[in-house]
Amino acid sequence: MLAEKIAHYEATGKMLRCWPSQYKAHYPWLQEVDSSALIGAYNALEAAYNNFFRNRKAGYPKFKSKRKGHNSFTTKKTNGNIELTDTVLKLPNLGMIKVKKHRQIPEGFQMKSVTISLTSSGKYFASILYEYDKRISLIEPEKVIGLDFSMTELFVPSEGIVPDYPRPYRNTLVKLAKEQRKLSRRDRGGSNYNKQKRKVARIHEHVTNQRKDFLHKQSRQITNVYDAVCIEDLNMKGMSQTRGFGKSVSDNGWGIFTRMLEYKLFEQGKQLVKIGKWYPSSKKCSKCGKTKELLLSDRIYSCDCGLVLDRDHNAAINIRNEGIRLLA
Repeated sequence: MLAEKIAHYEATGKMLRCWPSQYKAHYPWLQEVDSSALIGAYNALEAAYNNFFRNRKAGYPKFKSKRKGHNSFTTKKTNGNIELTDTVLKLPNLGMIKVKKHRQIPEGFQMKSVTISLTSSGKYFASILYEYDKRISLIEPEKVIGLDFSMTELFVPSEGIVPDYPRPYRNTLVKLAKEQRKLSRRDRGGSNYNKQKRKVARIHEHVTNQRKDFLHKQSRQITNVYDAVCIEDLNMKGMSQTRGFGKSVSDNGWGIFTRMLEYKLFEQGKQLVKIGKWYPSSKKCSKCGKTKELLLSDRIYSCDCGLVLDRDHNAAINIRNEGIRLLA
């Protein structure tokens, strides 16, 4: 479908309308696939084209990479074609599949769709989308905390203890480099190459799981204690491209952490307040409000009013105070 759309666009400059059913006569294997999965792929392609014609900055739709693409498909529940028990998941055209259920589904939840994905390490996952009714009312924030981004410790809070970030990627660099060197010596496409490739993928997966586990626990602890969390709206992509900061920024997962905070706070009627990235949180005195210029190497903030404080802790207090002002 994408190939024909590209050819039609190059010839006419317009979008071609086509449907999955047209191709089943020429490609019999499409009849073996669940129709809902085909419609899901069709909807994704249509959405990509609509985004392109609405805003050319979105980029022209292109083919997925066979090697680097994310292998997955989504199918919708219709007429009981999908069922889930404690040990088995029933899928269209695939039948009963043994599963390890991650959590119990509460009463009143309605299943909408299932996305099956294959990781680089060879593991299959089924992500099930449910719909449920829940009234969320905002609570009046009483306990507010400010978090200042930190390269080494993830964040420095305005109050409390600085988390001991495990740095999973940094701690695995030696082992990862060793296995990647072995992979570079293998013949691409061979059985030994594929085995070593999965081994490298398992290391990356383990690092990702360690990072997410830590971020989930930290975001849950903060959400359960505070009514509002104040952070800076940082450009993480730009920071990751800065020389010498790329690995540290990618390792701590600040972007993932803030998204976790946002949805967990929202579920409890709490708020995540984002401060403008140009707010001088590090340059401003949290006691008297005066500002002064600092070098990146200056780790202690000292003011004429007598305040002597860790630079990041001072910034976290300023972020909290600005967040309280915005909430008011």
